[in-house]
Amino acid sequence: MPNQHYYSNQPETAHDRKELKAELRGHSLRFISDAGVFSKSGIDYGSRVLIDAMEFAPDASVLDVGCGYGPIGLTAARLAPQGHVTMIDINSRAVELARENARLNGITNVTILESDLFAAVRDQAFDVVLTNPPIRAGKETVHTIFAEAWNHLRQGGQLWVVIQKKQGAPSAKAKLETLFGQVEEVTKDKGYRIFKATKA
Repeated sequence: MPNQHYYSNQPETAHDRKELKAELRGHSLRFISDAGVFSKSGIDYGSRVLIDAMEFAPDASVLDVGCGYGPIGLTAARLAPQGHVTMIDINSRAVELARENARLNGITNVTILESDLFAAVRDQAFDVVLTNPPIRAGKETVHTIFAEAWNHLRQGGQLWVVIQKKQGAPSAKAKLETLFGQVEEVTKDKGYRIFKATKA
């Protein structure tokens, strides 16, 4: 299928598995990636900027929305050893890879679920939501992620988002400001912006 996207539920692209190694927040991690998932050749720059910036308590309850094969969520699990990270993605191949990568790195404080947006975590609340949103899925989808994140955060909880300036960072910040009491641009790097939105 020529129009397969990484945010498709069942990618039909032929498999092309490869192993990646990355040093993330002082942890050496290994990842198996594959065709049909986001950034299959290596951890994308935006995810790296988010990983470097994100901060939360070591016992935090974290949700990674659009987890792909797992770099953000699995690094978060290493940073919250007394906490728990739930990782969700609509892409069934990405979910299987994320589960494989959790096992590969011996990371056990994670739950990895196939989920259309927040469907699989409908009644759950978290301290932190992390997302490198699927910009190509469209602004409506990205803004839905922001609104649903607010619904799934506890009071004082934080949404961490990475978004490129040229892909709508100003409008994303404006949308976040309508939802959250406090929105801070934590860092910017090569056109990528990291926003931290706190649920007042």
